[in-house]
Amino acid sequence: MSELRRVAVFCGSAPGHDASLVEAAYDVGRGLAQRGLGLVYGAGGHGLMGAVSQGALDAGGEVIGVIPRSMVEREWGRSDLSELHVVETMHERKALMAELADGFLCLPGGLGTLEEIVEVWSWRQIGFNDDPVCFYDTKGFWQPLLGALQGLVDAGFVRQDVLDDVVVADDLDTALAGLAERAGATFVDKLRGT
Repeated sequence: MSELRRVAVFCGSAPGHDASLVEAAYDVGRGLAQRGLGLVYGAGGHGLMGAVSQGALDAGGEVIGVIPRSMVEREWGRSDLSELHVVETMHERKALMAELADGFLCLPGGLGTLEEIVEVWSWRQIGFNDDPVCFYDTKGFWQPLLGALQGLVDAGFVRQDVLDDVVVADDLDTALAGLAERAGATFVDKLRGT
């Protein structure tokens, strides 16, 4: 895991209906800190975002938050982090998170979470960012999405090697090992097939 120093975590700003997902997010944050890995996340103070950051802080870990100014003004963030970066737009937020992290871990969440992980994953396949991506599949949360993504492969819109590159794990050790293993992978040219 020497390639990984910091992991960006995308997850829900709401707690969802299953309290075990909040516990899992807390455990991920704590686990990253216990392994000496920094957490980069969206600086939210509620839901799974609040839980993952609290887990890392409680274990003495580095927690870097990146949040748009408008969300700070609505008091959606937290200020007790190792570092807090206030940016102007969501685009700046994702770009800075990508710059600060060495891999991406996607916990359960909603549309924002999904948009974030799909964007950085698409950057990877076209060479804009080489950091690996993992769906943290707590309680099979991501299985419906992964099935739909296989449908995109079957229809010829996503290459199988791109889907196969994504780590799917339901525990932190497997997730981190998968991310480390895939660091620096390259893909064939999207249009030329070489």
